[in-house]
Amino acid sequence: MKTPNILLIEDDELDTISVERSLKKLQISYVLHCAYNGLEALKLLRDQENPLHPDVILLDINMPRMNGIEFLKILRSDDSLKDLKVFIMTTSSENTDRVTAEELGISGYIIKPLNYNDNTKRPDSMDAFVQFHLRKILLDETV
Repeated sequence: MKTPNILLIEDDELDTISVERSLKKLQISYVLHCAYNGLEALKLLRDQENPLHPDVILLDINMPRMNGIEFLKILRSDDSLKDLKVFIMTTSSENTDRVTAEELGISGYIIKPLNYNDNTKRPDSMDAFVQFHLRKILLDETV
């Protein structure tokens, strides 16, 4: 049985920790690879000696050097990477971001809490996503 790979592309350390905590609740084996921005992620995916083939990508939109939308455009134009499952994770509630991401063939869109001490957005949205959507994807990939 293959151990699933997850690529997290996130520049915020607190959000990375939050995702890691949510993933631990899956109670299944997986390998988490992290990139700070789109450029780092492309480097991992296109490594000549050992390219990463993630089962799913969790992608932030607002990042330095290469943001999530720029990364997604490059990903979708690359024949060897265009079919990867990508879920957007963002604090952005801009409709234009969502529409652009959907036009680029994302698998889902998750709004992150702006402030983990503020309950105006559901702090359990990442946990719910991991438990219901990501679990199914990873278990389907490993069966």
